[in-house]
Amino acid sequence: MSDQEKERTKPAGLEEGIVTDFKKDLTYGDYLQLENVLNSQHRLSDHHDEMLFIIIHQSSELWMKLILHEVNAAIECIRLDNLDPSFKMLSRVSRIQQQLIQSWDVLSTLTPAEYMEFRDKLGYSSGFQSYQNRLIEFALGHKNEEMLKVFSHQADLYRRMESALHQPSIYDVAIQVLARRGFSIDPECLDRDWSRDYQANSSVETAWLSVYRDVEQYWDLYELAEKLIDIEDRQQQWRYNHMKTVERIIGYKRGTGGSSGVHYLQQRLSHRFFPELWSIRTLL
Repeated sequence: MSDQEKERTKPAGLEEGIVTDFKKDLTYGDYLQLENVLNSQHRLSDHHDEMLFIIIHQSSELWMKLILHEVNAAIECIRLDNLDPSFKMLSRVSRIQQQLIQSWDVLSTLTPAEYMEFRDKLGYSSGFQSYQNRLIEFALGHKNEEMLKVFSHQADLYRRMESALHQPSIYDVAIQVLARRGFSIDPECLDRDWSRDYQANSSVETAWLSVYRDVEQYWDLYELAEKLIDIEDRQQQWRYNHMKTVERIIGYKRGTGGSSGVHYLQQRLSHRFFPELWSIRTLL
């Protein structure tokens, strides 16, 4: 091709590799819908620090959306005995969780006096009402039908929450894999009411113990177990940092949504998503 032909085929506005005419092209802002994203921070007060409060919670919800995207895909892979792709997904989840943990450090720069300047503007809105956080906990196996009441006034959302409540969690499908691999699992663990919180079972503990005692034979199951431990570990760190940030900013006052605040968050720290994966560590 001659130099003249090359010149004729060069895209309009292309100078030294930079496109300058975007009239017909999808731009960075268009693709990310930045106008919608960056114009969704509406303060209800004139206080400077309310912007921090809004952005921390909005960005957390975006990260939670990605966690749900990855965890639900991982559940499907595990259900189909296709474990390898799930490892990448679950590794990504634990990295996202690290971002969420660190976000509490940013929010903790908000002092009690600053928060009180706009707290009354929040009404009854509360992080307790984060349906994505609840969906994550359902997907990890922490089920509680009482939590649906918070969303009873939103019919479509309530149905979505109710459906998630009755789906097997990631730990449920992991236990089903153990059974399909020949481990003797109590039938009550394999066909149960998925809307109930999982309770530790000795047959599951025995199966995981066998996996950890023969890592070479059960490498993929061992890898799955360690990915789950990573996620629970970080979820507990997130819960703890949440609790300490709330304590630092409002002490032991009740939460804006009517929850008991720090007391409620402290109670949640004792919960285990994957109990046998922790108990076997003492037995090894």
